[in-house]
Amino acid sequence: MSTLLPRDIGNSNEDPPEAKTVSICIVSHNGYGAISGVTTGHIGGVERQTSLLSRWLAGRGHLVSFLTWNEGGPDEEMVDGVRVIKICGKDAGLAGLRFLHPKWTGLIKSLRKVNADIYYQNCGGCVTGQVAIWCRLHGKPFVFSLASDADCNPNLPELRTWRDRILYKHGLRVASHRVAQTATQSKRLAKHFGVDSQVIPMPAPGPEPAENFSPNRTTGRIVWVGRVCRVKRPDVLLDIAAACPHLGFDVAGPLYDDAYTRSVAKRANMLPNVRMLGAVPRGEISGLYRSASLLCCTSDYEGFPNTFLEAWSHGLPIVSMVDPDNLIESRMLGRVGRNTSALITGIGELLADPVCFTETSARVREYFLRNHSIETVIPRFERMFIDLVKLNSNTNGLTLYDNA
Repeated sequence: MSTLLPRDIGNSNEDPPEAKTVSICIVSHNGYGAISGVTTGHIGGVERQTSLLSRWLAGRGHLVSFLTWNEGGPDEEMVDGVRVIKICGKDAGLAGLRFLHPKWTGLIKSLRKVNADIYYQNCGGCVTGQVAIWCRLHGKPFVFSLASDADCNPNLPELRTWRDRILYKHGLRVASHRVAQTATQSKRLAKHFGVDSQVIPMPAPGPEPAENFSPNRTTGRIVWVGRVCRVKRPDVLLDIAAACPHLGFDVAGPLYDDAYTRSVAKRANMLPNVRMLGAVPRGEISGLYRSASLLCCTSDYEGFPNTFLEAWSHGLPIVSMVDPDNLIESRMLGRVGRNTSALITGIGELLADPVCFTETSARVREYFLRNHSIETVIPRFERMFIDLVKLNSNTNGLTLYDNA
């Protein structure tokens, strides 16, 4: 049995000394855009999280490697102190064979090349199993981090093939440590997959704590941020916009070339109070939140959305169809509505009452600073990595895997 339980890993109140540096490999196939700053490829909340974590750890003196798809440029480059290694092109190789070569073989080659003290991967998929297998064979600790509630759903709705589901379940089972975003996710992992996990809230950059944000309730602008895809349900937002012509709606997120996205864009262009902004550069996101009154989330399911953290860091209340760990309702950080009508009611309640709006805005800003600021959260990841490397070193790689 391990001498440390998940709740003990990385939970020391002491800040790790600078001398305790480790080498960390972060596997983020879609993360090149987020780490490099280019706007091509897929950039979502997971990629922003891994990029943020990588830069912060490198800034602390740790040796950080970041494995991604090859989206152009040299096979290896340094970005803000992070060693970025390209595995292969996402569509490289022959159809039907590319899963094994060059994708899996390229991943193995990159994992071996890095030879890190510890490996980390975020978001459930076949890669979870691939990295876990390699780490176990080589006695390396492997940390898996959930990206959304889909990762602890027994139906695994985001994994379309039996191959992906089998590899993910295996990786989840043999990982030496697992990180959940919320207590709800941790309980579901235990119930549906029989594995334990540690809860660490997700971090997000935000305005300095000294900055005082008072969103302008009277602008009546509702911002929606995310991938314009079916699971995020932007069509629900358009229903709200159609029913609330006196309000303005900004939709920020990449548009894809599929029937659903095209239908959303076509309908949005017919609504005079909706602006389709496309993918907004990271440098302009803060301005988008500063110009809004509320954030609206219409997703079918989420983990702990980056958009919530970004909005709260700017003092924006949230009106949402999902409520991680019941935080919005229990801490009065906005309104929760399970359907379009309830969302419209929640928006109306917050915008109609200036006292309620101001008090809610103050609460969300305080909640963010206490629970999700970089200075609060990322040191917990650092301590977790250091603890696991130390434990692995003391037991020659056996203790971390003896229950798998």
